[in-house]
Amino acid sequence: MTDVQSTDLDAALERVFEAARAHLAAVRASGGAVEDDNVGKAYVALNNASFEYDELLLDAFNEVTPWDVKPIDEDEAAHDHEHDHEAPSDAYPNTIAVRQRRDYRVPSVSALIRVAESARRAAAGPDTDDAELGEPITSVGEAVLELLQSGDGSLGELDIPELEPLDGLVTVTEVAAPLDLDAFEEEDGDGPFAPGPEDRLLGRLDEHPFLELPEEER
Repeated sequence: MTDVQSTDLDAALERVFEAARAHLAAVRASGGAVEDDNVGKAYVALNNASFEYDELLLDAFNEVTPWDVKPIDEDEAAHDHEHDHEAPSDAYPNTIAVRQRRDYRVPSVSALIRVAESARRAAAGPDTDDAELGEPITSVGEAVLELLQSGDGSLGELDIPELEPLDGLVTVTEVAAPLDLDAFEEEDGDGPFAPGPEDRLLGRLDEHPFLELPEEER
């Protein structure tokens, strides 16, 4: 091995170290994001630095590393990555609306209101005074909406003993246009859910509450 080969080999190994550090830094900075651009560029650089070192090691000592890598063209890799971010060609061309209805029986209005008040206070925090909590909850509608707003907004927030679930329904409908909330008055509870003349039902799921079986059927 000549002095030039030795120098080139040392320099190539240092580039592998630098590329590995840069790749690790990019991975950490991405926070686990999928197809991060910086991670992709650092990957290509590490791959090519490893390939270069492997080739020089082979020329100098007829030895190879355990890294079975092939060179990657940086321009082609960037082009392929851009295409990865394009919308899939088989995306559904229309808009679908998922509508859900679930009915409940209210055994005690006062008990439901108490639970909603507790949920509001818990969401506001222990240091919130009564004035900041707003007007007291006085109706079933206000109580249910408060439970949804204080939680994650899903109907799972209504799985409480103060509401007894009855049958429910989920429909998937192809609609002509997305929902425009500004087109309906705030008091209009029917319009946003009413199917349009061009809407097409794609599927329906009937939901039944869990009923405890009689002891003799268990």
